[in-house]
Amino acid sequence: FEARPRYTDPEVQRTNLASVILQMASLGLGEVEDFGFLDPPDRRQVRDGVNLLHELGAIDPEVEDPRKRLTPLGRRLARLPVDPRLGRMVLEGDRLACADELCVIAAALSIQDPRERPADQQAQADQSHARFKVEGSDFLGYLELWRYLGELQDELSGNQFRKRCKAEFLHYLRIREWQDLAGQLRGAAEGVEVRINQSPAEPDAIHRAVLSGLLSHVGLRGAKAREYEGARGARFAVFPGSSLARGTARWIVVSELVETSRLWGRTAAVIKPQWIEPLAGHLVKRTYSEPRWEPDRASVVATERVTLYGLPVVAGRTVDYGRVDPALARALFLRRALVEGDWTGRHDFVAENTRRLEEVEALEQRTRRRDLRVGDDVLMDFWDARIPPDVLSGQHLERWWREARRTEPELLTYPRALLVRGDPGADARARPDRWKQGDLLLELSYRFEPGAADDGVTAHVPLAVLGTLRPVGFDWLVPALRPELLTALLRGLPKELRKPLVPVPDLVEEVLAAVTPRSRPLLEALATELERLRGVRVPPEAWRPEELPPHLRMSFSVEDEDGRVLARGDGLDALRERLRPLLRAELAAAAPELERTGLRRWEFGTLPRSVALPGTGGAAQAHPALVDEGETVGVRVLDEPLAQRDAMRAGTLRLLALTTPSPARWVRDRLDLSAQVALAVAPHGSLGAVVADATRAATEELLLEAGGPAWDDAAFARLRAHVAGSLAERTLALVLHAVDVLAAAGAVRERLERPARPETIHAHDDVAAQLAGLIGSGFLGAVGAARLGDLERWLRAAAHRLDRVAQNPALDRARTAEVHALEDAHRAAVAALPPGRPVPDALREVPWLVEELRVALFAQALGARKVSAKRIAKQIAAA
Repeated sequence: FEARPRYTDPEVQRTNLASVILQMASLGLGEVEDFGFLDPPDRRQVRDGVNLLHELGAIDPEVEDPRKRLTPLGRRLARLPVDPRLGRMVLEGDRLACADELCVIAAALSIQDPRERPADQQAQADQSHARFKVEGSDFLGYLELWRYLGELQDELSGNQFRKRCKAEFLHYLRIREWQDLAGQLRGAAEGVEVRINQSPAEPDAIHRAVLSGLLSHVGLRGAKAREYEGARGARFAVFPGSSLARGTARWIVVSELVETSRLWGRTAAVIKPQWIEPLAGHLVKRTYSEPRWEPDRASVVATERVTLYGLPVVAGRTVDYGRVDPALARALFLRRALVEGDWTGRHDFVAENTRRLEEVEALEQRTRRRDLRVGDDVLMDFWDARIPPDVLSGQHLERWWREARRTEPELLTYPRALLVRGDPGADARARPDRWKQGDLLLELSYRFEPGAADDGVTAHVPLAVLGTLRPVGFDWLVPALRPELLTALLRGLPKELRKPLVPVPDLVEEVLAAVTPRSRPLLEALATELERLRGVRVPPEAWRPEELPPHLRMSFSVEDEDGRVLARGDGLDALRERLRPLLRAELAAAAPELERTGLRRWEFGTLPRSVALPGTGGAAQAHPALVDEGETVGVRVLDEPLAQRDAMRAGTLRLLALTTPSPARWVRDRLDLSAQVALAVAPHGSLGAVVADATRAATEELLLEAGGPAWDDAAFARLRAHVAGSLAERTLALVLHAVDVLAAAGAVRERLERPARPETIHAHDDVAAQLAGLIGSGFLGAVGAARLGDLERWLRAAAHRLDRVAQNPALDRARTAEVHALEDAHRAAVAALPPGRPVPDALREVPWLVEELRVALFAQALGARKVSAKRIAKQIAAA
């Protein structure tokens, strides 16, 4: 060993001491620390060198004997005449089949950069060197330069090569040094059995090999722009000359860290974080959090965080917790998988244990108690005593149980005596499984969950028997709950009636001993017994059954054939009403022979007014109707009478139009020129459209005169004859009446075109909206033949209002607000109807009542029918 000047760069000191320690360890000389010529600062540097060798995997610091700390990789590394970091890259290149490229890169990193950058020619030098830059990697840039130099030497003589290097700002002597060192390194590498690859390596393999020697030079992009977090809290930036200086790579590795104005990373490359953990397995720190049971994996898992020198290599990875903390993993497995049953193991003991626990829970529901089933700690002790300590997951249990069940098949089955504590005190007659009403048997279920809708007793009603089930007897409940039921009813009485009945528990016993349950309504029987036993007469209105808690009222669950719940509630009548549409839809599906489509004449015989669903006792009915399909008609089964009535009227009108000759030509021939001119401005767009509208309105009027739609072929024939005989004259009358209506509408438009004063603009806007709603395309059919006279009067009233509004605009504004409030309420009521529900007649009548109200408010002189805003509001609310 020779005395040499100390290097001022700590990294250089550390690397050189690491080389010395590596050589001494390979020679079996012990540690440098054993020699007395070292000062205390030198000893700290020696420890840094030892840490570097540990980082490279060359020594194992946990081995006590210093002469045996050298690893097999360290012995190979000691035989390479190069910096240990670079030697580690070459050895990793052997494993990844890129040793040839790594020898070139290691040699380049061992010398001064052969690329020159004279102060007076920096721009020219940068432009010349830009050819060798590789996006994302400065290391690959060395390989590009190496390949270029090789091609150049093959083409040029030695003197020409030297001149070309100088012209391209490349240092000839450093290039020769680089080439010589690379050749020496290849020879030394072959001496330690490194295979020099003959084919080009992949860039990822090269970077992984480079990373193996620079694990403490990894950087993670920080919050600040162009700044990276390095090992042990260091922060550095990529050197400006690097191809990554302006990049946004998240993870990089640099060959060296140099501190000048700040800490710079030189010669950088982009890396992937998943490369780090396999290379730094002996350096990373692992922390575990959130241990939990994972049913899909049938094991206890935790979230693992892996860091290298403080950098998060793996932020959150799910791993098996059994290898981290076997005791806790086993405890969680036993509790979650076996005690709580959150495991899908297909074993007989799992199904049997579940069934036995459900029996105990059903017993608790039936008796309304929470103290029958043993606690989880008892079940935990059961499993802990039978499951071996090394069973930590579902897979472990599967392997162990495969052999254990051959000798003890009942080992993991709960004994019934283990699951129940104390005396359950359950009487099957007091809490029956079935409810009998005549020939019907309904299944009963019990639930003990105060606040739930089905708390108490639930009768399961098949949909098919809902119509035949009578709502009698259910008010008595089951025998076990009758004492509590009667007690609650008596305590709900007014105070003056309740006083003579104390003590209530004794009275309840007397009543139950005297009455015959379910022989008559409960409240009637109870009132009779109270008068007989205590002389207290309780009027019917004094009882408050609606205030009973849910578990003291029978609940009903209506279900289909597959057991799917269709509706729940405590009132049979309400359930019947709620399920009536469903029953009708099922009827349509069950009787497809009623459905027809594409008809142009009556060819289906008699159409029934209603059809009962078999098995419902007539409680559920569907309503066939003729429906309008546009160019044809069809037969559909609808769910309620109102929908049937509307569809039947529209379908009948369409069928009459298809089977009755059109009176359009006859009507047009009888219109004079003045009528045709007046009708030309109708919103329909043409005279033919006006006549078609009038024809439909006349047909509907004749249909109503004949008593409504027909239900068989003979009745339809009579209806068609009645319509055909009067349709032409009735249509002509409506068309002529339409002329008067359009004239009234024209008068209103003429007044609207006049300039309005600011205080009367509200009236003009309101009348314009009214006119648009009354006079539109198809207004004859929309208003109907019977209301055409009213329509003309409404329009004259609107014109009268515009003439008088200036006399008292404030009053007009207040009355307008009153009308708008009714219109808004009507729109809200229609919008609140369920989808597909027809509008009731009461709501259909509201718009015409509002028009009459306008006459009463704004033009009383024209004579309005008896109507008021209060009456209209009541009609909307009732509908």
